Amino acid sequence: MLNVSDTILAQYANSPSLCTIIEGFNQAVDPGLVIDNWYDNVWNPQTATGWGLDVWGRIVGVSRVLKVTETNFFGFSQGSPDSKTFGSGVFYNGGSVTSNYILSDEAFRRLIFAKAAANIWDGSIPSLNAILMQLFGDEGNCYVADNQDMTITVTFEFTPSPVGISIIASGILPRPSGVEYSYAFTPAFIKDTDFGGDIL
Repeated sequence: MLNVSDTILAQYANSPSLCTIIEGFNQAVDPGLVIDNWYDNVWNPQTATGWGLDVWGRIVGVSRVLKVTETNFFGFSQGSPDSKTFGSGVFYNGGSVTSNYILSDEAFRRLIFAKAAANIWDGSIPSLNAILMQLFGDEGNCYVADNQDMTITVTFEFTPSPVGISIIASGILPRPSGVEYSYAFTPAFIKDTDFGGDIL
């Protein structure tokens, strides 16, 4: 308690032994530090860490573990920026090689805030642009273009990391109802329809 002396009856207030025992007990059971740690590490999403962020992830509906597609296969330069050439890659056997990647606290915090924004998204392009900048603003420019034919194109003026591609593929980005969308990367390196739209 903050003012434990106010709780001692007046007839015992001048007893040094009793006051010492009460003060020592108060320091031993004072929940202030525990409450402060709980607030900083769990309750406040801006400062939460570890398990606290995992709780926030469950609240908004995202997971810290992403499946990252491995693209380090032998190929030619036009295949993708991640294809390897002679002497540095393995031949592609036609199967999809994936691995689980655990996001760091900072990356997971960005994903949580973006998902929270998507949960309350108002359906406008400026709001979708704000979500994109929340996720990828430190990597380069990314924006939504309305093609004026019931389609939109999400353009990334950089090559996302495999984790970034996995975040895009995770379905975190909201999709307007009745609107077809596609992704465009500069430079273009992948085409796939597994993301809910064409990757140009």
